[in-house]
Amino acid sequence: MTQLTMLSNVEAPAKPVNVASVPQRSPFRYPGGKTWLVPQIRRWLGALAVPPRRLVEPFAGGGIVSLTAVAEGLCAHAHLVEKDADVGAVWEVMVGGGGPRLAARIMEFQPTPQSVTELLQRVPATTEERAFHTIVKNRTFHGGILAPGSAPVRHGEGGRGIASRWYPETLSRRLLEIHGYRHRLSFTGGDGLRGLREEAAADAYFIDPPYTAGGKKAGRRLYAHFELDHEELFRIATDLPGDFLMTYDNAPEVRRLAERYGFDVQPISMRNTHLAEMTELLIGRNLTWTRRP
Repeated sequence: MTQLTMLSNVEAPAKPVNVASVPQRSPFRYPGGKTWLVPQIRRWLGALAVPPRRLVEPFAGGGIVSLTAVAEGLCAHAHLVEKDADVGAVWEVMVGGGGPRLAARIMEFQPTPQSVTELLQRVPATTEERAFHTIVKNRTFHGGILAPGSAPVRHGEGGRGIASRWYPETLSRRLLEIHGYRHRLSFTGGDGLRGLREEAAADAYFIDPPYTAGGKKAGRRLYAHFELDHEELFRIATDLPGDFLMTYDNAPEVRRLAERYGFDVQPISMRNTHLAEMTELLIGRNLTWTRRP
């Protein structure tokens, strides 16, 4: 394996992106979402010698990278993989052509503590029903968290309670927009590592695993499926045929893994949901594009 030179971390990371300036394309309010990273995604894919025909996102979540890449013509096709069956149900419905029906249900639903409780107490009979349950929970629970133990908001933004994050017109519009380019998306439910192993023909991979390396607890609290063999993920990355961009928590264990496998590392600033400035890591084979003005 050719050892690459690690990028210098002496330079301060760029200032966090104002996410209000980035198109919001995902119907999810997703913890750990990467809307703030979109400008860097554009630079990464634009720096490739040939625009990728196939982009793979093995830990899809809210899927903002795949949605952005397809909507803005940065790749011909994006394939999403997601292990969480509730989140996966939404992707399956959207990719399968059920977006307009899901949008109509969103427009009709009036979220109150009683209506949300009654809805979520019913066992979904179809994938479309499960997808609707997921969106309602995502938009009415604290932080959009879908993991076991999460709970509905009480006061919400501006004292509007459980409906404070329910924007039916906006959600409907996003679903209909995705419906318009769904033929350039595909989805597989299942394990992200297995998805990477099976994707031997992709040109680009965006890898955003749950942040649990080094005992970090964020992934355990935010996601139903947080266990991950990080060493195996880095090993798989060395054999990927296309270029990849990986995002990780800025932890010593992650830096050591990157160095062991000869990957470049670049810190980047972001703001969390509480507007606190933090630094995450971009990891790849060659990140010289991150230093271009």
